[in-house]
Amino acid sequence: MGNSSGKPVALVTGASSGIGETTVRRFAAGGYDIVALARRKDRLEQLARDLSGICRVEILAADVTAKDTPERAVAIASSVFGRLDCLVNNAGSGKWAPVDQTDDAMLDEVIDISLKAPFRFCREALRVMGPGSSIINVGSTFGLLGGLDGGAYCAVKAGLIGLTQTMAAQYGARGIRSNLVAPGVIRTEMTSGHWEFPSFQRINQEMTPCDRDGTTEDVAHTIFFLASKEGSYINGQTIALDGGWSTTKYLCHEALVCERKPA
Repeated sequence: MGNSSGKPVALVTGASSGIGETTVRRFAAGGYDIVALARRKDRLEQLARDLSGICRVEILAADVTAKDTPERAVAIASSVFGRLDCLVNNAGSGKWAPVDQTDDAMLDEVIDISLKAPFRFCREALRVMGPGSSIINVGSTFGLLGGLDGGAYCAVKAGLIGLTQTMAAQYGARGIRSNLVAPGVIRTEMTSGHWEFPSFQRINQEMTPCDRDGTTEDVAHTIFFLASKEGSYINGQTIALDGGWSTTKYLCHEALVCERKPA
């Protein structure tokens, strides 16, 4: 059936909190209907209630690593709305460890959640997407620059950039664009426990030229722009949202003038 509202439709994974939830709200405000996918059904139901006066939200409580989840999610978009205009692959694993301390269980988890699942969602979405559609993958600046102790996380985020670029080349002529948003560390439930660690402050805040932390709204606005008409000539790009962290050798004044203690 066609979408009786006439609205474009976005499918967002990891939609129940953090960047995913904020992205759903941004697309809703921008005139989209939504398929929202995450594991926590109660949060998805609350999100749908919050947006009930703005747009239609169909929810799917499922694990992105299950082989049938992409097919189920895209089927909802097709059967309920009759279209799929934007896929946002936001769900990811935050597991972080050096290579020599990464066992196969952690390696498989990071690959399954952050690379294989997005690949499968892209594969399924491409079967129904038409001209003017877009895919936005949410990666990390640590896919651009490998980080200390990054291990599988950095490897997988770099792989996601490669996936994005090959899809841009393969499907751009069909009018389907693919881009990647690479945030720095954004304060969410997943990361909030790190903010008080001095080492975190040194690596992130003291090396970022912007005078504030990045927000989930920063990421959501960029994702929405890439999906919009205004971003319709952007294809195959990785947009770093890190306040200049990955492109400068910045150190804050306090770090530059501090006295080192002998090792």
